[in-house]
Amino acid sequence: MRALTVIPEKSGSLEVRDMPEPVAGQDELLVEGIAFGVCATDREIAAGNFGSAPPGEDRLVLGHESLGRVLTAPHDSGFTAGDLVVGIVRRPDPVPCGACARGEFDMCRNNRYTERGIKQRHGYGSQRWTVETEYAVQLDPALGATGVLMEPATIVAKAWEQIERVSTRSWSEPRRVLVTGAGPIGLLAALLGTQRGLDVHVLALPDKGIQPAMTHSLGATYHSDPLPEVADRIEPDILIEATGAPAIAMAAMTHTAPAGIVCLTGISPTGRELTIDAGATNRRIVLENHLIFGSINANKRHYRQAAHALATADQNWLTGLITRRIPLEQATEAFTAGRDDIKVMVEL
Repeated sequence: MRALTVIPEKSGSLEVRDMPEPVAGQDELLVEGIAFGVCATDREIAAGNFGSAPPGEDRLVLGHESLGRVLTAPHDSGFTAGDLVVGIVRRPDPVPCGACARGEFDMCRNNRYTERGIKQRHGYGSQRWTVETEYAVQLDPALGATGVLMEPATIVAKAWEQIERVSTRSWSEPRRVLVTGAGPIGLLAALLGTQRGLDVHVLALPDKGIQPAMTHSLGATYHSDPLPEVADRIEPDILIEATGAPAIAMAAMTHTAPAGIVCLTGISPTGRELTIDAGATNRRIVLENHLIFGSINANKRHYRQAAHALATADQNWLTGLITRRIPLEQATEAFTAGRDDIKVMVEL
């Protein structure tokens, strides 16, 4: 069986190689891998920045954005051969902390969780893989290859759930949302905003090309002006930051309508310093009752929410998010970002 592997924390070790065939346990599915998506996290692991292999092993199979088809399933598991499925990324810590004990493992308090393709567990970037039935989610078969968008969709499903939860702190009737960034997370966040009937605006650097086109296809408005100018014009009630660019993340915190909600989903690189007026930033946040929070990862509830969002979306639009499809034996090509890339998919 072939799989995409890496030696964690060793740059240049990315390699497609033979790995042992997986054997499904009593409560596991055996799955034929269809594809997996490549994101910034995978590229950082390949660059040697972080990641960890399963205990006792040198290599880690990459691929946390999964898509596969069930080959075998336990009797009465709810799954049958041929089902289109994805595997959940995170597993709760063994202690467990209070959040993990309640199924909220995306909010783990002690960082002892493990993650497929990232931390101490092999990922889904192999021609066959197994997954516990408890951590598998069935997809609408009509999704086909666009089901590979499931994992990034869970990130924004959680973000929207959290936004709607915290909005109950006071009267709330949001009208406009501004999403910064037009990669997979940003555009999927915009999709879920339009599904909620909001006036959606997307801000990104390119002023032409696929990102504006995909935004307009949603019925949303695209901007490429500086964030303060756009925010002052539209006064968003909700701002979802999906670039991770430090300057944009800082500007997002103070550029919503009064009592606005800012959700930070982009992870910023370290070591980049900015000069800001900290007093003015604090003053605006306090006087206007802004709420700012970060959101990452997802639990099983968010996977189900994402599955519903994808199943009800325009399938042609979802297909447009997948801008490159690369065969497994050439998978290393997916780790060099292309100019017009949104989502790069490796076919298994």
